[in-house]
Amino acid sequence: MKTVRLGLVLALFHLLSAPALLAADNTAPSDTSADEAAIRANADKYIEAYNRRDSRTMAGMWSPDAVYMEPDSDERFVGRDAIAKHFDDMLAGSEDAKLAVTIDSIDFVSPNVAIEKGTALVTYANFPPEETTYSAVHVKRDGQWLLDRVSEEEVAAPPPSHYDELKQLEWLVGSWVDGDGRASIQTKVEWTKNRNFLRRSFAVVLGDQIDMSGMQIIGWDPAEKQIRSWVFDSEGGFSEATWTHKGDQWFIQTGGTLTDGRKATSLNILTYVDGDSFKWESVNREVDGELLPNIDEVTVVRAPADDATGAAQ
Repeated sequence: MKTVRLGLVLALFHLLSAPALLAADNTAPSDTSADEAAIRANADKYIEAYNRRDSRTMAGMWSPDAVYMEPDSDERFVGRDAIAKHFDDMLAGSEDAKLAVTIDSIDFVSPNVAIEKGTALVTYANFPPEETTYSAVHVKRDGQWLLDRVSEEEVAAPPPSHYDELKQLEWLVGSWVDGDGRASIQTKVEWTKNRNFLRRSFAVVLGDQIDMSGMQIIGWDPAEKQIRSWVFDSEGGFSEATWTHKGDQWFIQTGGTLTDGRKATSLNILTYVDGDSFKWESVNREVDGELLPNIDEVTVVRAPADDATGAAQ
């Protein structure tokens, strides 16, 4: 489908009468409010004409001797009649296209020349929307503002993100601490770029010394349609897990390899309490098929602000 955008994507309009621009008074007017209002009114008129497929009105908003250059073929269309006919051909078959424009700025470089910058969005019923940033040069002739040239660039699509699938764990972001008086586990959780993963760094502290540390990455598996995590610790062990939840409880089924090569499995249960605390326990723990004692439920609390900066460093 031929793309249709403001000025017709990446279009460049040129006035053949460039000397008229050079002859313009280069002193900017002291009050441009009326001229800016006129340009904004023209934008509204253009949008309205586009959305009802009125190519004659659209073409009439350029200078009579304007030139439209087709960006794909470099074919030139000179004058309003030729431009209007070309617009008719371009708009054919896109009856559902709707244009919206956001004007970011209008700057006057002289009393008769203004530069408008903004964003154009074309939406369709059955196709993805198309968004561009544009720069339009307006010239004033016989008291009327007309388009001189318009250039556009596609707006880069935002990077993909699995934030929607992971946002239910966003409350984990921050610094946490839990301890039994002899040892404490300090944890820091933060988003990676584009919020595609949660990164959790942790350290087991005995007294004032770090006994063990590690890193956990929590992400969305788009193939399996579930949350997964991976852990790597300073002793050389590693594991991966799948996450499911029911209400305020998360069930983390974990399988890994210890530093000596033995296989370990467990079910870790994380229970949300409030924004500043949660509970954690580990059950069904096995190493090479040998059942180990459960780890009783402990309460993990958000670290005080003074301690948060250094948590899990």
